[in-house]
Amino acid sequence: MSERRKARKTALEILYQVEINESSLDEVIKNRQFAREGESISQFCLRLVKGVLDNKEKIDKVIERYAKNWRIERMPFIDKNILRIALQEMLFENVPLSVSINEAVELAKTYGTIDSKKFVNGVLGKIARDLESVRGFFDQKS
Repeated sequence: MSERRKARKTALEILYQVEINESSLDEVIKNRQFAREGESISQFCLRLVKGVLDNKEKIDKVIERYAKNWRIERMPFIDKNILRIALQEMLFENVPLSVSINEAVELAKTYGTIDSKKFVNGVLGKIARDLESVRGFFDQKS
């Protein structure tokens, strides 16, 4: 598994734990380091997680805008965190769109439900087609 793919997987696990346990990022990281002695968290992973948490409100508005008939609080935790990570990459990390989408779909196939792959791909595909408008949305709301 590539380092970046591993970082995305770890970011998904951390964001899931933060949300499910209503824990702080520091708590989750401390518990991970205790439970997985010797495992380090990459800088890319930390940047993704911190970026998602810092931009979560804006990212969630974009997701709701493009995920027709879905409110963010009704989405499965895994799916919405995969979307959040991909949007963080697409909007703030300068990762090529195709890479962000492909990696998100792979995470959805591995960790989501049977419908997650299609859902994640569909939402991110719509956002990618309209990316300039989405970036403008962020500029206006900043």
